[in-house]
Amino acid sequence: MSTTTDTPTRRGPTNPGERIAEWTDGRLGLYKLAKSNLRKIFPDHWSFMLGEVCLYSFTILILTGVYLTLFFHPSMNEVVYHGPYAPLQGVRMSEAYASTMHISFEVRGGLLIRQIHHWSALIFIAAMIVHMMRVFFTGAFRRPREINWLFGWTLLFLGMFTGFTGYSLPDDLLSGTGVRFMEGAVLSTPVVGTYLSMFLFGGEFPGHDFVGRFYSVHILLLPGLMAGLLVAHLILVFFHKHTQFPGAGKTEKNVVGSPLLPIYTAKAGGFFFLVFGIISAIAAVATINPIWTMGPYRPDQVSTGAQPDWYMGFSEGLIRVMPGWEIRAWGHTLVLGVFIPLMVFPLVMMAIAVYPFIEAWVTGDKREHHLLDRPRNRPVRTGFGVAWLTLYFVLLVGGGNDIFATHFHLSINAITWFVRVSFFVAPVLAYWATKRVCLGLQRRDRDKVLHGRETGIIKRLPHGEFIEVHELLSQQELHVLTAHAQPRPIEVGPEVDENGVERKANPVAKLQARMSRNFYGEHSQIPKPTAEEYEEITSGHGHH
Repeated sequence: MSTTTDTPTRRGPTNPGERIAEWTDGRLGLYKLAKSNLRKIFPDHWSFMLGEVCLYSFTILILTGVYLTLFFHPSMNEVVYHGPYAPLQGVRMSEAYASTMHISFEVRGGLLIRQIHHWSALIFIAAMIVHMMRVFFTGAFRRPREINWLFGWTLLFLGMFTGFTGYSLPDDLLSGTGVRFMEGAVLSTPVVGTYLSMFLFGGEFPGHDFVGRFYSVHILLLPGLMAGLLVAHLILVFFHKHTQFPGAGKTEKNVVGSPLLPIYTAKAGGFFFLVFGIISAIAAVATINPIWTMGPYRPDQVSTGAQPDWYMGFSEGLIRVMPGWEIRAWGHTLVLGVFIPLMVFPLVMMAIAVYPFIEAWVTGDKREHHLLDRPRNRPVRTGFGVAWLTLYFVLLVGGGNDIFATHFHLSINAITWFVRVSFFVAPVLAYWATKRVCLGLQRRDRDKVLHGRETGIIKRLPHGEFIEVHELLSQQELHVLTAHAQPRPIEVGPEVDENGVERKANPVAKLQARMSRNFYGEHSQIPKPTAEEYEEITSGHGHH
């Protein structure tokens, strides 16, 4: 008699939902992807929320922008206003301006959505700058994250121009003045300036096409590029381990924090609604860009006290304080007073973009870094960052020199000369002062490691001496203060070889060594306490 054993078969899904999930997973592999990534660990430090503010404000921009496009008419055809705003009754204006007035006064919730959109744009740029400064000062741009730094920098650059194109769409007097300013900058381009202006505006300024062209760029081209870069940025964040600040148990090979699901996702979801709520509250109580008080744009008028959005103040400040130099060359007038600042702005931005590669070359650092630096432990880099911020705020004063003059009763000529001098002097002073502060903080850290924390308790010894009792630091605190590496500067090598023959040093290598000494030389870092020094001090020899 023969017997057969039936192989048990796997039971199929018992309900339609499971069948749909299994069918989808069999074709897209989502389960394996989710299983490997949804438990990814993210650090809990508050500064990592700055990137989330960027993401959430961009999301709010997209949501509110879609709503506004339903009612906005990107046309410069002239119409006569007959809306509810009495002061402009019967005034001729473009359809773009009229539709913006319609959104503001007649569309349900239109003014609130407009203001949420504008405030989100300002907060998006501000959050990106602060986020990039956090990345810069802590060294989070180092290998393997240089490409992600470039993605973030490109997002910032595109965000500034997206804001400018959106700010110009209502065709009001203030935004028209800003477009006129941009047209003057374009005209200063040697040889091809007039051609660029005619192409951009479809004829003599203001033409009849620039609102429609700005509209297409603002809602399609730039947001599409930014969305793609944002996705690539987040993919690289997932691909690379997340950076973290030094501490006990934290190494270059692990991440200490909360898993993506369910803890981090719950926190992020709540934070999104918090950001959305705060932006909505600001938009509800703080008026921004009230175009009805300025009226429609007319080329023969200029809005009094016209100022750009703060993130464009850097470029406008450069042009306002530059002397009005002009030269004639090869039959052309070169407007250097506008063209030179126009070139300085992208050069400064480009220096920010390539800084990670410059630092890696100067220091010879090819290692992967997942632990962040404390800014005080990298005085040169921190000094560069503060110098750039100082330069930015100085030029922001230049971009608003008329406002400073009228509100503080100062001479606009004196403000202009202050900005011209500070452009060269202030960043140098800021770099020097920041470096000195960082070295002072390093000395304090060294003293705390060796002698502990001052308690304020005064004790009298048997022989009559008064001392202050110090409390030893915890292992966590000691780890934070001593975990950083202190690389040695690159050396060119001996000037002569073993036979006494003079070596011909490569000029590039000599430059690299000189700059490396500036980063890691004896005047740029305070030596950490050695284990022997710590043992000697804490063993009771002179420690209280």
